[in-house]
Amino acid sequence: MHGPDSIRFDPANTVLEPKVWVRHAVQKPVHNEFNIKKADVESGRCRLRHSNWSLIFQAPLNFMTDNSSPRLILQGDDLSTWQTTNQDAWDEMVQSGHRLATPAKDELFANPLKSIDSAGWLGPTIQGKHVLCLAAGGGRQGPLYAAAGSIVTVVDLSPAMLQLDRQVAAERGLTLQTVQTSMDDLRMLGQNQFDIVIHPVSTCYVPDVRPVYEQVARVLRSGGLYVSQHKQPINLQASLNPDGAEYRILHEYYRTSPIPPIQSTQRSPFREPGTTEYLHRWEQLIGGLCQSGFVVEDLLEPYHGGVALTPPSRKLRSRFISPYVRIKARRK
Repeated sequence: MHGPDSIRFDPANTVLEPKVWVRHAVQKPVHNEFNIKKADVESGRCRLRHSNWSLIFQAPLNFMTDNSSPRLILQGDDLSTWQTTNQDAWDEMVQSGHRLATPAKDELFANPLKSIDSAGWLGPTIQGKHVLCLAAGGGRQGPLYAAAGSIVTVVDLSPAMLQLDRQVAAERGLTLQTVQTSMDDLRMLGQNQFDIVIHPVSTCYVPDVRPVYEQVARVLRSGGLYVSQHKQPINLQASLNPDGAEYRILHEYYRTSPIPPIQSTQRSPFREPGTTEYLHRWEQLIGGLCQSGFVVEDLLEPYHGGVALTPPSRKLRSRFISPYVRIKARRK
């Protein structure tokens, strides 16, 4: 009996471990079955390669051996994983002109360092610093850091978001590198490559933040700075709109499954349409940093409240529920 995803392989030319968690689909297949020439087990991940495509899946796979050729058989959701779902969602947000997929405006480039570092965590200059903008496509973070004088690499899962970075860079005569990959898979980047890693709100799109932190620790130099932003747990637990005069806690704090997606007809500044999101507890957000080799130096809860109090209102909800947290951490 196989699970929802199963694999058949010839042990003579395929090496797999019996309990391997594999992560994401790099390219969507057309059919449900493939011949597999090679399988590699790397750091608890199983990467399957054939010709010019490669697949990585997030699922506990069950394995069987028979006399057939190595084959990968997908059943059930057919690669409907969090990576492909979120990639498609952000591509669509670019196409629809979503506010979070809109390039930085001209006024932000007048003083780019001030625009990206209102807290002053980066110091008086980042000229010549090697900066990784992680899960940060969209024509904002990368171009602004490049305009401030940094040597910039932008990583994002969405090709459309990365295209916005290349477009803005070309329009403004800036230089940056773009890499399409998941935030928890930075194997193509060098160890100790960066002085600074900037990570806008996006860890909600991965089921486990530890692999992300471990990847950042590997590519960040000793003494390097990691500035990350996250959705606070209560932001994902609570109702988006008040029930009368109250916001309700709808989801368990210790849940591991995705938060139910918002309906296509719903609009919320706190949830992104079409995405798969996960709640991460404080022990995972802060404790995971410490366990991955970081020292937390500062923490901010940016204020998003205000006087526009007619529900439903982002400013009203933010007076009661702080939506985000920004963390300054230093690599040991």
